Amino acid sequence: MKVVLGITGASGSIYAKSTIEALLAARVRPSVVLSSTAAEVWTQEMDGDLREYLAGRDVPVFAGRDYRAPFASGSAQWDAMAIVPCSMSTVAKVAHGISDDLLTRAADVMLKERRKLVLVARETPLSAIHLENMLAVTRAGAVVLPAMPSFYHRPSTVDEVVFTVVARILDHIGVEHRAARWGDKS
Repeated sequence: MKVVLGITGASGSIYAKSTIEALLAARVRPSVVLSSTAAEVWTQEMDGDLREYLAGRDVPVFAGRDYRAPFASGSAQWDAMAIVPCSMSTVAKVAHGISDDLLTRAADVMLKERRKLVLVARETPLSAIHLENMLAVTRAGAVVLPAMPSFYHRPSTVDEVVFTVVARILDHIGVEHRAARWGDKS
């Protein structure tokens, strides 16, 4: 499976890290594209260097304007893309077809090719503009999956809380996982 993972500068780097780990555990090696502020926010939230983290896992990273990246073209037939976390700026650009960097170009490709695109929105509270942009991307074919964890299975660690969101991301991009589901007996 060919998956693109976009990481923006919205707060929530822990969701990106958990998504990468879950994809690798499922034997899916994502290609990553970063927004211009993703690494800075990662450093603040995760106490480490994002590029070093990815290099240590042999995950390819593409620069924001590297349009030679294979997922920049629909003819490459990538299966899915998730933007984790997804800033409201990125939601707005995707909603209005503004492909001014590789991250938004890849999202645009997913929409035009009718492939899976999941935007893990990370903002609160939401303005009317945010809501209208999220409705626009939903109408265009994306799934807006806000980073809203569930507590059905009584998570006891931050990682367990985070994984409730990551499991939903994996569900929507079509990656198998072993997370507990509603109705499972714990």
